[in-house]
Amino acid sequence: MKKVERVKLIINRLEEIYPDTPIPLNHQNSFTLLVAVVLSAQSTDKKVNELTKDLFKVAQAPLEMYKLGEENIYNYIKQLGLAKTKAKNIYNLSKIIVKKYNHIIPNSFKELESLPGVGHKTASVVMSQAFGVPAFPVDTHIHRLSQRWGLTSGKSVKQTEEDLKKLFPKYLWNKLHLQIIFYGREYCSARGCNGTNCKLCKELYPSRNKPVICLKA
Repeated sequence: MKKVERVKLIINRLEEIYPDTPIPLNHQNSFTLLVAVVLSAQSTDKKVNELTKDLFKVAQAPLEMYKLGEENIYNYIKQLGLAKTKAKNIYNLSKIIVKKYNHIIPNSFKELESLPGVGHKTASVVMSQAFGVPAFPVDTHIHRLSQRWGLTSGKSVKQTEEDLKKLFPKYLWNKLHLQIIFYGREYCSARGCNGTNCKLCKELYPSRNKPVICLKA
């Protein structure tokens, strides 16, 4: 099967399985989405949702989060990995949004990535899901599945993102990145599949009988 055929098959199968793609991180607005994505680094969405449930009751806007203070933010999220660093980043980015951006979340990659704790992947999620700008955030699931499906060499997350953007239509990026994440969690996990087990891997590579060794992100 040629790569262009695999791409079409992946699009069709993921659309069949996941016609709807709700954002897995609970949020109320673009600011709380930004906060949730920052908190999700090296943490599960489930745990982030548990802790932000109370945090977002008291702070749904940059000014409220800034006034809450770093120590109080930490108390809400202390069960997360890297909690102290995340609390500091959330406090400082809230302060910057209030003072530099007049309480409004910046809607450009460059401005978002200048905020504390916001890397390219986080900025891409916010740009795509909050502002509807085509982006293809690559997390560990996407990086892994892209290698198993023969879409990238997997040399780096940056390379994977560039390869996927060349292969898939731009209008599908925002939905497709969530569909791939969902599939990676449910059917093609790191331990649950090795490139030969799940239904889609088998359909894409029916004659493959050796495990795919994936490079880590």
